[in-house]
Amino acid sequence: MVTETYPPEVNGVARTIGIMVDGLRARGHIVQLVRPRQRADSAASRVDGPELMRVAGIPIPRYSQLRMGVPAMRALLRAWQRARPDVVHVATEGPLGWAAISAARRLGIPAATDFHTNFHAYSAHYGFAWLSRPVTGYLRYIHNRADCTMVPTEELAETLAGQGFERLRVVGRGIYPQVFSPKRRSNELRRRWGASEDTLVVLCVSRFAPEKNFPLVIEAYDAMRRVNPRCRLVLVGDGPLRSRLERQGAGCVIAGRLVNGELSEHYASADAFLFASTTETFGNVTLEAMASGLGIVAYRYAAARQYLEHERSALLAPFDNRGAFIEQAERLARDPPRARALGQAARRIAEGLSWEQTIGDFEAVLRETLARAASYSEPARATA
Repeated sequence: MVTETYPPEVNGVARTIGIMVDGLRARGHIVQLVRPRQRADSAASRVDGPELMRVAGIPIPRYSQLRMGVPAMRALLRAWQRARPDVVHVATEGPLGWAAISAARRLGIPAATDFHTNFHAYSAHYGFAWLSRPVTGYLRYIHNRADCTMVPTEELAETLAGQGFERLRVVGRGIYPQVFSPKRRSNELRRRWGASEDTLVVLCVSRFAPEKNFPLVIEAYDAMRRVNPRCRLVLVGDGPLRSRLERQGAGCVIAGRLVNGELSEHYASADAFLFASTTETFGNVTLEAMASGLGIVAYRYAAARQYLEHERSALLAPFDNRGAFIEQAERLARDPPRARALGQAARRIAEGLSWEQTIGDFEAVLRETLARAASYSEPARATA
């Protein structure tokens, strides 16, 4: 498993890959994790073994909290010649992922990839809109060298197929409904936020980054307060926009790493969830909000389109329609009991979305990839 982000880093990709690795190991598989060294690695843990291989990492430009691996192709070739894996799975498409695909091709090892992140969509948010087409071409080249590419929704599979991506397989995401649950609600936490029982607490859990569309979150919240002054905004996350959000003072900014019960308590102690991002491949936080019983306002795409129904389990706006998003947020603010009703319906849906099923689907696709590759001749594969 090759990835350029992994716990304790906090983002949807890291969390998903961590769960998949743990799940495969629990099923009896031997998983070697290949990742960049992280700042959190202690000196005592710097010795790698058969289940962990670390390479040098460098900060991602304009996002120094995360690191990408260097293209360590020689190191991967040496390691996989000594102990040949049955299959290589590349979770991220950075320099390390590119090297892993190249090494697997050269050695004739079956390879699968994940499409986790819309890097081509991110470019406009970082001042590089002109790079969108070249980035798309690079991503297509990386993924089409693999035996299959896993995507989290049918919608994304259709989009990527239209852009020339090949051998796409849908493997969804899961949730732990016993961890993210309305039962975690804390009146004490709400008091710390300055919220009473009849305050509508509006939550957004996200990286504090340009691609997450925070200006719209703030604009929608301001509109909610105009129709219902008893609203309170809580932002949970961290990232390059942290100081700017704190200076704006639009709400209660909870910056840093919240894990396990602490994060689920924050979800359950809110009432509504605003998710304005337009760059998601899935959006794990949508499932977390669903399981926590929150009234969700989001665009109708990615996880929201996959699992939620407008006016039954969420309020959904057409994709990238700012006016419609704000209108749905206002509707929720005018009718707080509706947030509870929508949240209850979303919770019922989330209860059927187990990580165990998702891990099983992931394992099945890897087995199919291995079986299909076995029918190829190794010389033919090595020159692919």
